[in-house]
Amino acid sequence: MTLMPRQGDRHADRVFDVVRRGFHEEGNDLVTRSWSRCVNQYQLDPGRAREPAVITAAALQTRRDRHADVIECARYEMTTLYQQLADAESAVVLTDTDGVIVHMVSSPEFAAEVEPMGLHAGGVWGEAEAGTNGMGTCLAAAHPISVRREEHFFSQFTQLTCSAVPVFDPTGEIIAVLDVTSRSSLMQQHVLVLLGMTARMIENRLIDKRFSNAHPMHFHSRPEFVYTLHEGKLAVGDDGRILAANRSALFQLGMQSMDEIRSQRIDDLFQTSLEDILQRSLSSSFHPVVAYRAKAALRFFAVARRPASDAAAPSRARLVSTGTAVGAGALGEAGAEGSRARNAPSIRTFKDARLVAHLDTARRVVARSTPVLLCGETGSGKEVFARAIHETSPHADGAFVAVNCASLPETLIESELFGYKAGAFTGAQRSGRRGKILQADGGTLFLDEIADMPLDLQARLLRVLDERQVTPLGTEETHPVDFQLVSASHRHLPSLVRDGRFREDLYYRLAGIELDLPPLRDRSDKRELIQAILADEGGSACRLGEEAERLLMAHPWPGNLRQLRHVLRSAAALADGKTITREHLPSLAARPAPSAAHAPAALPAAAEAAGAGASDADAAPAIKLNPIQANERQVLLQMLEQHRWNVSNVAKALDVSRNTLYRKLHKLHIEISPAD
Repeated sequence: MTLMPRQGDRHADRVFDVVRRGFHEEGNDLVTRSWSRCVNQYQLDPGRAREPAVITAAALQTRRDRHADVIECARYEMTTLYQQLADAESAVVLTDTDGVIVHMVSSPEFAAEVEPMGLHAGGVWGEAEAGTNGMGTCLAAAHPISVRREEHFFSQFTQLTCSAVPVFDPTGEIIAVLDVTSRSSLMQQHVLVLLGMTARMIENRLIDKRFSNAHPMHFHSRPEFVYTLHEGKLAVGDDGRILAANRSALFQLGMQSMDEIRSQRIDDLFQTSLEDILQRSLSSSFHPVVAYRAKAALRFFAVARRPASDAAAPSRARLVSTGTAVGAGALGEAGAEGSRARNAPSIRTFKDARLVAHLDTARRVVARSTPVLLCGETGSGKEVFARAIHETSPHADGAFVAVNCASLPETLIESELFGYKAGAFTGAQRSGRRGKILQADGGTLFLDEIADMPLDLQARLLRVLDERQVTPLGTEETHPVDFQLVSASHRHLPSLVRDGRFREDLYYRLAGIELDLPPLRDRSDKRELIQAILADEGGSACRLGEEAERLLMAHPWPGNLRQLRHVLRSAAALADGKTITREHLPSLAARPAPSAAHAPAALPAAAEAAGAGASDADAAPAIKLNPIQANERQVLLQMLEQHRWNVSNVAKALDVSRNTLYRKLHKLHIEISPAD
């Protein structure tokens, strides 16, 4: 795959000429500086083919063990990026700080073609070994870079184009390089933007992983960007000190490095304390709340949470029929946050007549394998109710497999549901992967937020439900499946059907029986729920005072059981074994409880998947874009963020008129305020 000698000689002559004359070719100064280093510092010859440098399998495993958390955080995002690129002749590569490839995602065919060049796990791509290239030069320059074909130092690599960005750890140091290598020289600016977005996702995941005992705080100057890629993210210790920050946080706070922010306190940065922002976040059901910059008039929107390590896995519902009382884990919140361990000993009861009747109805219909569709507000306990259905069904001995259709990228929903065969793409599990549908064989498949499933996958799901067979990606083999189907949504599916955003035939296939779960404010067993959750959070010694109980009973609970659990957890901590009073419920006592009519509206699905969303007035629109438009929207948002939302500067960077850019922004549902 090396070039003809004459062509290689011409390339080498050009490199030597540029280095000798000290001429920096227009458009890529980083490349010509790299050429100079390769000739003068590393004593490399661009016309002489080099054997690829590759470390041993044992040395590679040592490096992978050393960077295990980085690889774990990157693996999912790299697969997503590879599927977004939709280029069979490309590879997404992760290297350590020595330029050694520790993980790679590619098609088997392209991986086989580039393996002789050393483009595989264990290959060394530092500048001193491989000359000018995306990975090595990104490390040397500590800067994003695209190295197109003849810009490579060695002629044997001039058929490739490499784009690479650095990945930073929570201390602000480069910990890895993320690279896309392909045969194409087009759209590299677009690829660099996608790489930068992916690197940010990896960095945010790394903060969560390394600081699981810290309080995560999310903020942005625009509320619709909280819980998105553009948010600032802080890890805050129990004493209010900043332990880590992502790059967006540093940028928004006007800081250059982690050294400037590390060990500062929350109240050094914002006009609030950690406890205050935690309480206000709880009372707003984790919608962003206003927080002003300390010693400045800058306004931010922020959300803070308790440490992720405080939350255990969701409890497995246990059912004990006793007339109108059924133990069902209190039909509490569905997510991991605030839930107890699966083997938690506490069994709580509910006595709400509608829920008891719904469970009895569900028990009778699932005996005939009828699908069940659960409707209800966010936090009303749809997943726990689904677990309760599972426990009473003929499939109770099988697995309960839950899939949140809103939390998975569109590009991965198909592989998550249907699985893939071994060798479907490099970087996947070697043995292939059984999808969620196959995992649910003999048990219950719970599809949460089913309204957010893409239309094309709705057709595949409908076929599986009709034929009771599933075909993993990359194979023509079919596998028979038998499972109980339970779906859930907080959105009104018939309205989506009328708007053409949900398949009518699938809706009728899912809604064998449709059950509407009541919100907490309408439940007749609210007092029993409060007592049961309080005992779970604070122990049997934790007591409610009369005034505190009145406050809890009168509150409309727009966040339902999820919000109730957080409020009671905080109250139990503040009371510290004493009777809970009004003072221990600051989020409820500080202001009159809003009426139910003013409860926050249901969040967009994507925001709910992230855990919360923007305030009602500022919530981002529920938009449906095709994959190309979605990528284009992300690129424009990234450029707007880089140019501080100055439309004129973005238009100049794109070489288009302002009117053209405004039309594009409107088409992609990106709102620009008049001041912009």
